Amino acid sequence: MAVETPVTQTVTLPATLPRRSATFDDYTLSEIRRAAATGIYDIRGGGAKRKMPHFDDLLFLGASMSRYPLEGYRERCDTNVVLGSQNAKKPIELDIPITIAGMSFGALSAQAKEALGRGATIAGTSTTTGDGGMTAEERGQSKTLVYQYLPSRYGMNPNDLRQADAIEVVVGQGAKPGGGGMLLGQKISDRVAEMRNLPKGIDQRSACRHPDWTGPDDLAIKIRELREITNWEKPIFVKISGTRPFYDTALCVKAGADVVVLDGMQGGTAATQEIFIEHVGQPTLACIRPAVDALQDLGMHRKVQLIISGGIRNGADVAKALALGADAVSIGTAALVALGDNDPIFEEEFNQLGTTAGAYDDWHEGRDPAGISTQDAELAKRLDPIAAGRRLANYLKVMTLEAQTIARACGKSHVNNLEPEDLVALTVEAAAMAKVPLAGTDWIPGRSGY
Repeated sequence: MAVETPVTQTVTLPATLPRRSATFDDYTLSEIRRAAATGIYDIRGGGAKRKMPHFDDLLFLGASMSRYPLEGYRERCDTNVVLGSQNAKKPIELDIPITIAGMSFGALSAQAKEALGRGATIAGTSTTTGDGGMTAEERGQSKTLVYQYLPSRYGMNPNDLRQADAIEVVVGQGAKPGGGGMLLGQKISDRVAEMRNLPKGIDQRSACRHPDWTGPDDLAIKIRELREITNWEKPIFVKISGTRPFYDTALCVKAGADVVVLDGMQGGTAATQEIFIEHVGQPTLACIRPAVDALQDLGMHRKVQLIISGGIRNGADVAKALALGADAVSIGTAALVALGDNDPIFEEEFNQLGTTAGAYDDWHEGRDPAGISTQDAELAKRLDPIAAGRRLANYLKVMTLEAQTIARACGKSHVNNLEPEDLVALTVEAAAMAKVPLAGTDWIPGRSGY
């Protein structure tokens, strides 16, 4: 009897899908390879790019029965703000609670600085000089100009201090708490070198702390000195990074500041090491309430004004910052985008630089196709300061209208009347940072008794 040979069936197993590491993701791997190939750390701008709690994690509770909304076209909702009324003879009066942050001539082209001044003036707000001194273009086009007094002292002189409408003493920045600024040699043109008293074409790194003080007692002396130089007319701002906002805000007030400018880690038009940008500081959202707590504990909330910066993008962000206790906000990156930075019309040129529109953050290299963050004369000519100024003014107008819309919906006749009770949080992290309830509950994480 014949025995049948069994038929063997070949089974093809599915290929195992490749699994990428969450820790060693593609960007991390590329950075390791870049560091291994070059032996230098990466420098960029653009602020922190990691996902972190931000204003998007908060929602407003509009009025219905328990609150009465304002009629949008019939009832006023004011937006004006006064900065520096505590000690200055001539406080700043702005039409809107959105200011332009300090960005230096050197980092930006003269055309960009002029455009910032033009846009801020049309919108009824202030702009700020940044490191490196005051340019004639910016002073000439800025109705209200804040002069930054930085550790480097580049371009600083008493005449410019007196020409300014306020003085901002910079102690820290959100992108680089504890670190100084950088300006690479290719951006130190003849004019920049003359203003900063630096050799042309040589890389420059600013000091990380002021040369003539080591603490808040010395800062108090410096503030009095600045007041005497300016005949007690100019408001004195102090800008701090978002690291220890409660104590730093309290010390600024004790030193005599009229205004505290608090910069969270999403801020970052300045170039610095990426390790700083992504791993030092706190999210902007985490900084506001501790600073407000410090002002309230000292009985100085609304007497000493608080300006919040770092990742402000639209009117909702403005309204949320004000609701958490800020008096105004400041924008940097968003202002540059409004001028025309990272515009897709330059996509081909961005590709030639090894990047793409919307991701370009090598502002320190001075090759910006939009002519904004450059000292290349031919590139800078691409920016029309009049047209760019109008774009910025339009953007500021829209942000203000958006903030007003939200304030009216919450029943407020002034945007500064928004309050934490108008907010809820979508995540536990945001609820804890903003000290507002988690949506659908009355739970504020971290509050004693819960």
